[in-house]
Amino acid sequence: MRAVLQRVEKGSVTVEGNVIGEIGKGIMVLFGILENDDNKVIEYMLDKIINMRIFEDEAGKLNLSLLDIEGELLIVPNFTLYGDARKGRRPSYSSGASPATAKSIFDNLVTYAQTLPIKKVATGEFQADMKVEIINDGPVTILLDSEKNF
Repeated sequence: MRAVLQRVEKGSVTVEGNVIGEIGKGIMVLFGILENDDNKVIEYMLDKIINMRIFEDEAGKLNLSLLDIEGELLIVPNFTLYGDARKGRRPSYSSGASPATAKSIFDNLVTYAQTLPIKKVATGEFQADMKVEIINDGPVTILLDSEKNF
């Protein structure tokens, strides 16, 4: 599983002109999913995300987590995170999970996130044409990979 975290002042996802998910101060995460991602991977990634110290404390140091600031989480599926653009000019997406498997894993990810002590969890829609709007805070952007490729 891959994730791109962005610290945001606010964020929203719109599908067919309707806002389907929105948050205030917190983290917007784009998730790419592999065929073999399981509950252990989901728990690992969400634990890293909600405890990542990317928010400023009173001294201006990045010392606080999403939980510390009682922030919100916007989870957005994004299969293009597994795009391989090393050859040619058109990325290959063959290393990502199949749509049916990825949807099941994404649903499990969202369900697990909703059990965590997060003020609010909002989501995008799997396989929808989403318009994601965020106001970056910083900007602070972090890349995570469950296989620790980076």
